[in-house]
Amino acid sequence: MSEHPNVDLLRRGFAAFAAGDLTTLEGMFADDAIWHVPGRHRFSGDYEGKAAIFQYFREFFQDMDSIVQDVHALLADGEHGVALQMVTATRGDDRLEVNNVLVFHIEDGLATEVWVASNDPYAADEFWA
Repeated sequence: MSEHPNVDLLRRGFAAFAAGDLTTLEGMFADDAIWHVPGRHRFSGDYEGKAAIFQYFREFFQDMDSIVQDVHALLADGEHGVALQMVTATRGDDRLEVNNVLVFHIEDGLATEVWVASNDPYAADEFWA
């Protein structure tokens, strides 16, 4: 059985994110995409439009020392993609380790909306405090 093309889209997106290649990643999002970040920290909220999402990504990368995403599974069909991942990030002496589920709405090969869910949103709130 072959993979759905949206699994490849997700795989390429996670590889670009891990490499800090925002140019490649930007080409995978619709201009009016929305990214939803849970929690009560400074990065929480809804980022509407590609420009807002990628400003968030740039600030996110600048404000931490390291981030590693261990993607456990990628699932997709014609409209949705799901990524199961473990994220480890550091900022100075602070360390964040959470399991996330990212749900992507995909149209015409582009991400149009993304919801992030964490097993420990309070840990992210503390990390970004």
